[in-house]
Amino acid sequence: MRLITKAATVGFASLLALSVSATSFSSDAAAAWKPQKPVEFVIMAGKGGGADRLARFIQGIIKKHGFASLPFVPINKGGGSGAEALRYVRDKAGDPHVIMATLNSYYTTPLRNPGLGVDISKFTPIARMAEDTFQLWVSSDTKIMNVEQYVAAVKKAGMANWKMGGTGKGAEDSLVTAMLEKTYGFQVTYIPFKGGGTVAKQLIGKHINSTVNNPSEQMGFFQAGKSRPLATFTPNRLKVFPNVPTFRELGHDLVYFMQRSVVAPPGISKDAQAYYVGVFEKVYQSKEWQTYLTKKGLLPGWLTGDKLTSYFVKEREAHRKLLASMGEIK
Repeated sequence: MRLITKAATVGFASLLALSVSATSFSSDAAAAWKPQKPVEFVIMAGKGGGADRLARFIQGIIKKHGFASLPFVPINKGGGSGAEALRYVRDKAGDPHVIMATLNSYYTTPLRNPGLGVDISKFTPIARMAEDTFQLWVSSDTKIMNVEQYVAAVKKAGMANWKMGGTGKGAEDSLVTAMLEKTYGFQVTYIPFKGGGTVAKQLIGKHINSTVNNPSEQMGFFQAGKSRPLATFTPNRLKVFPNVPTFRELGHDLVYFMQRSVVAPPGISKDAQAYYVGVFEKVYQSKEWQTYLTKKGLLPGWLTGDKLTSYFVKEREAHRKLLASMGEIK
């Protein structure tokens, strides 16, 4: 099974040029509006996961460099695989003091829950900051050293005895798990948790047998020698994990990315939109952000404006097909 989002492959200088051409707002327009109160930076996931860590890191860059005139305040609303955040921001239509950090549940949660009444094409696009990656992880205490041994161990244990931890059912981790199951012909017991940080801790605590965590969620445990990546769901090896093969190298075209973007409620003014694009462009260009991308295994991917909305709509349709193939939606 294959689902590929188009990661940016041009150099940093080209990305900056793209940001200029894609952003149709002048500096005069950007200066025409500023927040009148602290900005709610809604995170559509629980604390400790990749989305939470990333949003709080961004908030720290903004604060450190004074990129915004008033504070950005992170607020976790991860209930219902992000449904809580989606409804909250949708219901804030026209409010320029709310923005939201997104992940792929931005697509899957509305598709699985049409009663939410959320159309992501109506949100105001701010910026795509990166595309995050996935890896297959086991505890370093296990004797499993590669994917071949992993598949053999899962099949021997059987579905009832092999526990794969991940975020909510129908969310990113469960999609990647389903891709593994279909490709390798095994089944696991999927156990959902509120956030990727909790999933990582469950693996180290030996409450689950494996995960498909983002590198940033497992990095601390990996550096402490407590977890082991077996393969990565990217076209090429990650620079930060040069010895970890891709599934493509192993003969299976398994590629999946997680977008890391920021949106605002529907109907905010063009001036407010331009202000936020300007703030996040400064973050993207910062040394801290570029270093974070490399160290945490993310791929650069600046995008904004109508091009970002088009990207969202295209990815929503790709996820619709994936969910339908899993029997999650009709």
